[in-house]
Amino acid sequence: MSELKDKVAIVTGAGRGIGRGIALRYGAEGMKVIVASRTKATVDKVVEEIVANGGVARGLSCDVGYKDQLQAVVDQTIDAFGRIDVLVNNAQGFGTEKAPAGSPVTTPLEDYDDEQWEYSFRTGATATLWAMKAVFPHMKKQGGGRIINFGSEYGVVGWEGAAAYNATKEAIRALTRTAAREWGRHGVNVNCINPVVLTEGAKSTGYDPDTVAQTIPLRRWGDPFKDAGGLAVFLASENSSFLTGMTFPLDGGLAMRP
Repeated sequence: MSELKDKVAIVTGAGRGIGRGIALRYGAEGMKVIVASRTKATVDKVVEEIVANGGVARGLSCDVGYKDQLQAVVDQTIDAFGRIDVLVNNAQGFGTEKAPAGSPVTTPLEDYDDEQWEYSFRTGATATLWAMKAVFPHMKKQGGGRIINFGSEYGVVGWEGAAAYNATKEAIRALTRTAAREWGRHGVNVNCINPVVLTEGAKSTGYDPDTVAQTIPLRRWGDPFKDAGGLAVFLASENSSFLTGMTFPLDGGLAMRP
């Protein structure tokens, strides 16, 4: 029996990709999963998958670019299950609110659009902060919890043409470290994952996945369920209880550093 059985997790951006993989993995571990994402159809499908495999899940439509919608997800989770043990801040918008994209829109720094910058930060670092602040009182009251945020190797290296995405992902890593220092005394562990995981969004960047795989020491991309889900399970468990403020490069050795 998994130690995570009956723990309650909120996963944003859980309708597809990494978020879906983590939500399914949490469901397989016996956790009660709140599947939160913008599109109701994809949310419902993930919930159906979890329930079909014997898990417990509820779907909530949520655009993380709106603070009140994130707060509503937290409030409804408390109403349904009485606690929140894990928050996974996976959702991230690309492009602009009027013209969303599936991955970072490549734009030279000198030509960067203000709307793209604002939308990237509102759905990235700002949304992450909103969600963290919403769950914190509940985690503090119950004596602890786990928060898992998402950065990117793009931000670490400063990938050309992706200024807003780079900056918001590095802001999330700084936010992770700050919360880890401030909230550790309350038993709240806050960590970050930098993933190199094959999703539809990764495929839409224009890079050939097979070619990219040859630059990864393990010669493959990460898998949303096996690899991202596996690390998310570890970070939600007692096995990671002495880890906080860390960034975990889930990248097959692509970004090895001393």
